[in-house]
Amino acid sequence: MEGRRVVVSALQFACTDDVSTNVNTAERLVRAAHGKGANIILIQELFEGYYFCQAQREGFFQRAKPYKGHPTILRMQKLAKELGVVIPVSFFEEANNAHYNSIAIIDADGADLGLYRKSHIPDGPGYQEKFYFNPGDTGFKVFHTKFAKIGVGKKFFPFPFIVLALCLFNSLCRSLIELLHSVCQQFAGISGFQRQLELWYSKVQKYYFTQLLLVLNLKILDLILVITGSESCKGMPEPIWTSNMGLFPNCYYVVPLVASNRVGKEIIETEHGKSEITFYGNSFIAGPTGEIIETADDKEEAVLVTHFDLDVIKSKRHSWGVFRDRRPDLYKVLLTLDGSNPQL
Repeated sequence: MEGRRVVVSALQFACTDDVSTNVNTAERLVRAAHGKGANIILIQELFEGYYFCQAQREGFFQRAKPYKGHPTILRMQKLAKELGVVIPVSFFEEANNAHYNSIAIIDADGADLGLYRKSHIPDGPGYQEKFYFNPGDTGFKVFHTKFAKIGVGKKFFPFPFIVLALCLFNSLCRSLIELLHSVCQQFAGISGFQRQLELWYSKVQKYYFTQLLLVLNLKILDLILVITGSESCKGMPEPIWTSNMGLFPNCYYVVPLVASNRVGKEIIETEHGKSEITFYGNSFIAGPTGEIIETADDKEEAVLVTHFDLDVIKSKRHSWGVFRDRRPDLYKVLLTLDGSNPQL
């Protein structure tokens, strides 16, 4: 019996600071992905211009536009309908006096399925998003598109040295996890593997806010889509970035992950002079158990494409017992900020 098959794509390109040029590039690459058979196509975060959050400049608020009637969303709706593809569209949203880092989900018939607003907002040198964005108020949403149930996230990354440390830790753990998985399946069952993975998973949870992934998976989804603007970290071994991004969402929840990042050098004038970020690229598509299937480099534009049988993945997810063995009655401490006085 033929299963539910989906063909996904991650795009990657260098942005200029001209909206028309960037939207034209996005459309060209969407068409290229469609030409390769893709029907869910992911464009990188805030692709209409430079990553302006390097600086706190009040003039940059003029880049925000209301959700309804947004010209780039309207254009992507027409494109999605023409090609019969799903396109998530990232944009800087103005909502009365509030502003959000948002993403609209466009279905294959051009219908706008709704909005997700980024929930966790970073603040630090080069990533001063709290100056521009309110914390999202939409909650974590699963969108039922023509081809798959998808969840979207906008990644909140720590500073590069923390990324590097976590990536090195994850890379070391990968081979141990594979060995442990094999042993536990033979002698202790999958729940033994799950408990050990939960231990490692908790070590990075505070940096990646992976509660988003748990909530999305509890709502039953087929694919996780992640968009980001992440800079290069000198000395970061290859393929550390993809290993780090793919390991925990995939191995823990047994769900494919599609990640899109930008490339290129962007210079923004700040109150302290010029700020420069070189974006890391390395967009990728990972399979349901953390395996990297397709990946781009750190310099060139790319159109990554791969296919999944969602029914086969669903059976694998159920066989791992991850959701069977959860104990939500013990997790109420997660509803506190300091870990004290949970109402157990």
